Amino acid sequence: MASQISNDRPQADQVLADIADYVLHYKVESKVAWNTAFYCFLDTLGCGFEALTYPACTKLLGPVVPGTIVPHGAKVPGTSYQLDPIQAAFNIGAIIRWLDFNDTWLAAEWGHPSDNLGGILATADWLSRTRIANGEKPLKTKAVLEAMIMAHEIQGVLALENSFNKVGLDHVILVKVASTAVVGKLLGLSREELVNAISLAFVDGQALRTYRHAPNTGSRKSWAAGDATSRAVKLALMAQTGEMGYPSVLSAPVWGFYDVSFKGQAFKFQRSYGSYVMENILFKISFPAEFHSQTAVEAAMQLYDQLKAIGKTAADIAHIQIRTHEAAIRIIDKKGPLHNPADRDHCIQYMVAVPLLFGRLTAEDYENQVAADQRIDILRDKMSCVEDIQFTEDYHNPEKRAIANGLTVTLNDGTVLAEVLVEYPIGHPRRRDEGIPKLIEKYKINLARIFADKQQKQILNATLDYDTFIDMDVNQVVDLMMK
Repeated sequence: MASQISNDRPQADQVLADIADYVLHYKVESKVAWNTAFYCFLDTLGCGFEALTYPACTKLLGPVVPGTIVPHGAKVPGTSYQLDPIQAAFNIGAIIRWLDFNDTWLAAEWGHPSDNLGGILATADWLSRTRIANGEKPLKTKAVLEAMIMAHEIQGVLALENSFNKVGLDHVILVKVASTAVVGKLLGLSREELVNAISLAFVDGQALRTYRHAPNTGSRKSWAAGDATSRAVKLALMAQTGEMGYPSVLSAPVWGFYDVSFKGQAFKFQRSYGSYVMENILFKISFPAEFHSQTAVEAAMQLYDQLKAIGKTAADIAHIQIRTHEAAIRIIDKKGPLHNPADRDHCIQYMVAVPLLFGRLTAEDYENQVAADQRIDILRDKMSCVEDIQFTEDYHNPEKRAIANGLTVTLNDGTVLAEVLVEYPIGHPRRRDEGIPKLIEKYKINLARIFADKQQKQILNATLDYDTFIDMDVNQVVDLMMK
């Protein structure tokens, strides 16, 4: 005789409870985390401003129904749009992520925690404008930085030991979960409402990694995180209405996330939630390239100068060996035709070939007019990737978190140049002092792409000083950045 199924409502899965308790009760004390979040905010929006120069991105922006303006709605920096917070979160999230130039977190799972700023900023700006309309005080930008620190931490800690890519799921599930939690806090959800909201994020069918891998690599990878962070805002708002949650969404036999989507394995955790992820985040500063290739591109730039110094060019190269780590081989070691910019910025051979040929790698170098240069594919065919086990171990070592690549060039005359090895990219915490001035320069360049001189100066005066910035109203900062 079949046993009866118990219909007793279980306690919330510990993972849900831990996330809710963290965002509701943890106090961020780390000065490193606060300062890093400040620079992360500037860099993330700067990446969005550069993306606004690409029609493939801007065609996706704006209200669902053209011409719609939402009174007291959230504004989208760099545009004239004022939208409901869900659609604004998509807009902001899409521009942030479009060029693959925002921050990165590498672990068992990869991702870009600053993707969460889409939902955070849209919600904070909407709440601030609504409060002002009701005669109340708006949110300060410090609340945005706190939400960023916490979203980074949730996404990053979940990623440390749990590989979603190995079961075919895209990392933007972590954006949705993290954004739901911190947006829920901004909305003032109770603990029960917050647990409900987080459970709803896990109940959703999750995005497949199909659009990040050959032969299907495509532009969805540039707006997938915008979709995730906007979905988070919607779920948090639904929970605020009293919509129920699903306490054993992860652990329920047969029907739960673990059994359906994670091969029956429960999540593993290396550490509790704090501010570790923001303190150790990786900035993309020099190159808009998939992060596992950052050090390879830097090495290629050095080799370009070496070749030039001895009167040689990329045409004199017979072979290039790329000594790398397992994750790079699995994600970006790619042969054959490359069909679009999204395909090219996930090919380590392409990202090494361009700087060897031209001494640069910019977002425009992924576009068709540059990719049409046949010398790129000729050089790609001369490259081979090999895994160095020590590189892979150092990549996973929490005390190192290296992303090493070494390039060895053999010339047509048989000369073998000394390997150029770069273990830590300039955006790594170990190179933070070197990186921050370059990050600020990147921010200024991106402001200049879309704002006139007078407006640039106003933005810089308001945003470059930490103490001035954190005391500003969220809506004031956003208004400065509107077209």
